[in-house]
Amino acid sequence: MKKEEIPQDDGALNKLTKELSYAVDEKGNYTTGLSTGWEVKITALDVAWNDIEKRINDAHQKVVNGEASPILYFMELKLMDLSIVSSYTGFWKWQIKRHLKPSVFKSLSDSKLKKYADIFEITVQELKTMKKNDA
Repeated sequence: MKKEEIPQDDGALNKLTKELSYAVDEKGNYTTGLSTGWEVKITALDVAWNDIEKRINDAHQKVVNGEASPILYFMELKLMDLSIVSSYTGFWKWQIKRHLKPSVFKSLSDSKLKKYADIFEITVQELKTMKKNDA
C-alpha cells in the first residue's frame, strides 16, 4: 500500500491512539505512517466487544439464577481467566473453580474474599452483592 492510502477510518479508538502502518513512499521505499483505523479492523473489534459484553451479561444472569458465584461475573467484567486469577490470588485453578459454586462461595472466609476483591478492585461487600458503592 502507498503511504497516502493508509486507512483513516473512524473507530472506537481513533481519538485515543493511532496505529503504526508500513507503506511504500513515492520513491518505492518502505516507510511508516499513522492510521486512525481501518473499517475491517473496526468491525472485528466491535464483534469482539459485543462477544465480551454478552459473556458479562451471561455471567451476571448465572449469578442471579444461583448457578455461579459473583467471582464469575467479576472475572468476565475484568477480562480475566482462571490462570490470571490464580496468579494474582495464589489459589489453585481447581480452588477457583470450586469457589465459582454459590454454596462454596458463601462459606469463603473474609481473607479469601478480600483476595478476590483486591484483584477485581472492589470491596468485599461489592463482591458479595455485585453492587458498586460510589460513596
